[in-house]
Amino acid sequence: MKTALTIAGSDSGGGAGIQADLKTFSANGVFGMSVITAITAQNTVEVRSVQDIEINIIKDQIEAVFDDIQVDAVKIGMLSSSETVKIVADRLNHYSPKVIVLDPVMVSKGGHHLLKEQAIEALKAKMLPLATVITPNIPEAEVLSGMTIRTVEDMEQACKKLYELGPKAVLLKGGHLEGEPNDLLWDGQSFNWFNGRRVETKNTHGTGCTLSSAIAAGLAKGEELIEAIQSAKNYISIAIEHSLALGHGHGPTNHFYELYNKARMEER
Repeated sequence: MKTALTIAGSDSGGGAGIQADLKTFSANGVFGMSVITAITAQNTVEVRSVQDIEINIIKDQIEAVFDDIQVDAVKIGMLSSSETVKIVADRLNHYSPKVIVLDPVMVSKGGHHLLKEQAIEALKAKMLPLATVITPNIPEAEVLSGMTIRTVEDMEQACKKLYELGPKAVLLKGGHLEGEPNDLLWDGQSFNWFNGRRVETKNTHGTGCTLSSAIAAGLAKGEELIEAIQSAKNYISIAIEHSLALGHGHGPTNHFYELYNKARMEER
């Protein structure tokens, strides 16, 4: 069985972070493993507090997995501090996994900063050059590129700027712009659009984590990048369409909708 490792923060509400990543890996047919970088006390409304995991524990988690189990893909989410960025980059340089999907998590749905400002430069210098593909949304891409993104032309320019920072490819998610949530891939040679359909729901907690994890799962199974992104786009669209109205804020997506639906059909 193919495997994927998530290196990210824990979400006590279960909709994002490590919890969303592991659900997504399972739903997409790969065995999931985890390295927890931070513990967040959060729900669908707010992030109440964050505690970074000690650097040595992060290091030991990474080494424990890689020293024993084949890692077919790595997904990276919340890294929080520059020290965390540096130790994760150091260990990934050491083990050299073939696939690294980097979701540059910066701010929660509720507006809580999950990446310290002083860690942004470390992320750009240490992590982006290791990535097979990075998956920023519009606000994250604006921070990383230093430009304002309001149009399709802006998205193209931002992709090129981010590509110059070292990743093999950039998938810029367009959900924050008006209109349909279309995403743009730049691999240094050509642009590819992945069109979506906007679903009117507030229950979108963890969508970024889920999309990037689904891409990692596809790449772990040997799919080409464009195929993995399209499969992941289809998966997250269904998960959002059938999202769960849990809590009083932004509820989670439905990671196992297709599996549950299949099981119900087979019972009839």
